[in-house]
Amino acid sequence: MKVKLFGAGGKVGFVLAPALREAGHELVELEAAEAMVDFTAPDVVVEHITAALEAGVPCVVGTSGWNTDDVAQKAEAAGLPVFYAPNFAIGAVLMMRFAAEAAKHMPRAEIVELHHETKVDAPSGTAKATAEAMGGDVPIHSVRLPGIVAHQEVLLAETGQLLTIRHDAFSREAYVPGVLLALERLQDLAPGLTIGLENLL
Repeated sequence: MKVKLFGAGGKVGFVLAPALREAGHELVELEAAEAMVDFTAPDVVVEHITAALEAGVPCVVGTSGWNTDDVAQKAEAAGLPVFYAPNFAIGAVLMMRFAAEAAKHMPRAEIVELHHETKVDAPSGTAKATAEAMGGDVPIHSVRLPGIVAHQEVLLAETGQLLTIRHDAFSREAYVPGVLLALERLQDLAPGLTIGLENLL
């Protein structure tokens, strides 16, 4: 597939660009693309998605911290799919699924998420999605420190017991399988915005 990658020089893009090529995809400019992938920043991602939709190109988005409302309407109007995931690590998606199930039986919970100091949004998109899946009213504690990639703990407690569900991404290679899966399934998605890798598992 011919792919336009926005953010090829960024932390995720630096890993993702060679992985896309190794998987048989060709990196091209937007006008020649069959799909667009964005791992950039919240202040530019909507502009990139809009340009892709205007060019007739469906999108896979890994940038978090942006408002999805306008994009959902634009994607529907364009008749194209936009797939957005707060987290492309399959282990993180399973963590969210397990946490949602656990919250049915242990409603007292808190989330601790840790990311690198340059991450612009706090709480993270993953933490917010986890809290929503657990019922919405879950306190989130955000940590931003150097040397960290992406880590999240969900702590669920009852008298006399503590259940901890944790996912650790030690390198950004963790996101590659999820992005490849999204590209593979992109043409099968309905026009409009689809949120969450769990919809592809």
